Order: sequence, then structure tokens, then C-alpha cells
Amino acid sequence: MTQTLLSFGHGYSARALSRLLLPQDWRIIGTTRSDDKAPRLMNEGVEPRIWPGADMVPALNAATHVLISVAPGDDGDPVLAELHDEIAKRTGQFKWVGYLSTTGVYGDHGGDWVDENTALTPATTRGAARVKAEAAWAAIPDLPLHIFRLAGIYGPGRGPFSKVRNGTVRRIIKEGQVFSRTHVADIARVLAASIAKPNRGAVYNVCDDDPAPPQDVIAYAAELLGLLVPEAVDFAQADMSPMARSFYAESKKVRNDRIKDELGIELLYPNYRAGLKALLAQEIGA
Repeated sequence: MTQTLLSFGHGYSARALSRLLLPQDWRIIGTTRSDDKAPRLMNEGVEPRIWPGADMVPALNAATHVLISVAPGDDGDPVLAELHDEIAKRTGQFKWVGYLSTTGVYGDHGGDWVDENTALTPATTRGAARVKAEAAWAAIPDLPLHIFRLAGIYGPGRGPFSKVRNGTVRRIIKEGQVFSRTHVADIARVLAASIAKPNRGAVYNVCDDDPAPPQDVIAYAAELLGLLVPEAVDFAQADMSPMARSFYAESKKVRNDRIKDELGIELLYPNYRAGLKALLAQEIGA
């Protein structure tokens, strides 16, 4: 039987998962909001659907697996807003449903460690929206839901090198600030491992082993490029957008033991140094 993944919001992380599944003869249906992106998805072997707009019932009828990468909006989760009842009546059909959330649901912990059992106390409106969306998906009876709380995502096309090269990045210094992060290739591997070993109701933190201050990551990227380390700017005096400043409202270290213990994951990029070295090597070899 052909396994079919219906991917809502088929973006950066979902495309990385597709690259693992397609060689295994999966059928992948991916939604995008943009007509311009549909040809790219087709070139990658994905069947595009422009949504909202397209009738998603045929795709739901075909799906054995569902991935949700769509961020919640002001009115909650957009997939559930339109398709809750259609999804709820197919729970017996789906082998696996994955929801991509964020470690922002934990809020600020002053640089201390959090794990999947830590209380959800989001410090931002984005984090609060994710908490509500997680709960809304979890409230569907008998849905084989798996929640993945992703740390800051980087990978090909999403690294610090271009900003370091063109001089637009600064090292924002906020005492005690640490972030966890994850390479997109490791996200894809975690998702694939969960699909292969479903555990209904499981929640997984997806991050590397080395939470680090953001200024250290920028400095290391500059060193790899052989460029001057960008200037340090104190957070209190930094000219930043409200969105950028909000990311500094939370400081925590995220534990990832569960993806290792339950899913057998050995990270390709256990820290930002390994990840950035690989990204630069890819750029040079491209």
C-alpha cells in the first residue's frame, strides 16, 4: 500500500522530510499559499495544492500520514478552523499525525534547562498561540498525534553567513541569554524516525546538544569565513524591531534526551559548530 503524506504548509522543514521519504516511494501532497511555489514543489516530486482555496477532502481521503507546519493565526490554527470535522472523522485512517510546534511554548526560564514535562508558560503571543494550537489538536479524540517542539531552525539558505559577509549582522549581548537551535536535516530525521515508530500522544523537543549565546554563533561564523567578528551591541541599547526584540524575552536550555532514547536519533549536527562547518562546506562545494 502506498503511504501518502499530506503536508499542510509544505515549507522548509517539510521539504527536508520529503527528501527522505520520496526515495522510499512515498506519495507527498503539499499545500502552499502561493501559485509561484507550486512549480518548485512539483519539481521536487511533491503534488502541490494551493490552500486555502483547494478542496482538501480528496487529499485527506488519500492521506495515511499528516504533517502540520502551519503557524496559528489570530483565530487559532487555520487547518483546524477549516478542516477540523473532516480530520476528526478520519482518525482511524491516519497512521501518524505530526504537529510542528516551538520550544517557545516553555517561555522564559532564566537560562535553566527545560524538557517535555516542563510547564507551558509562554512569554510571547506567538508562544501562547502555539500552546492553544497544540491543545486544539490534542483535543481531537483518537488522533495519532505527535508534537514536535522545534528550537531555532537553521540549514542551507538559513545560516548566518550571508549577513556576516554583507555586514548587516550584529552580536547582540544580553547577559545570560542562551538559545537552543537545530539543523533542518536533524528535524527531518526526527520526523522520519517518529513515522517509522509511532507513539500516539508523544511530545518531542527537537534541538541540538549545545544551547549557546547567539553572539557566540555569529562570532564563530565570522571566524569560519576569515572575517572580522561583528561589533558587540548591548541589548538594552540595540536598535531592534519589536519582533526581533521579542526573541530575547526567553532564555532557556532545551533537553533533547527523548529523541535519542525513544527514537534512536544520533544527531548529524550536535552543536552549531558542526552545523556551520557543514553549511560552509556545502556552499563552497556548490
